[in-house]
Amino acid sequence: MSDQYPQNPPNPGHQPAGMPPAGAPQPLTANDINMWSAGAHGGALILGFVAPLVVMLTKGNESPAIRRHAVESLNFQITMAIAMTVSIFLIFILIGILTTIALSIGWIVLTVIATIKAYNGEDYRYPVNLRMVS
Repeated sequence: MSDQYPQNPPNPGHQPAGMPPAGAPQPLTANDINMWSAGAHGGALILGFVAPLVVMLTKGNESPAIRRHAVESLNFQITMAIAMTVSIFLIFILIGILTTIALSIGWIVLTVIATIKAYNGEDYRYPVNLRMVS
């Protein structure tokens, strides 16, 4: 029964040299930064503006690159929401059908391009974007 309990329990305050304290957040690796940045863009294909907003609020303070990508994606999602709203109203004069189709295709293509660029560690700025969030 004495084998179950160590004679000298480890000192919980002692950490090996070079190790962060127990429970401290680990620094993000380059791969982590790229994944979160790509998630800010790619997640918008499923969750709209919610994905970049969540990434910006949860990881934006840990990395300037993640924040840059999240803000860029959030601004683009807001821009596209405004453009789609206008386009839907234009359906009543028939031009809205074409603009809705064009906006949908452009939204998908540009979001996929931004996701790939972010995953590769490159900065990407959408060609048409209202910069409302900074």
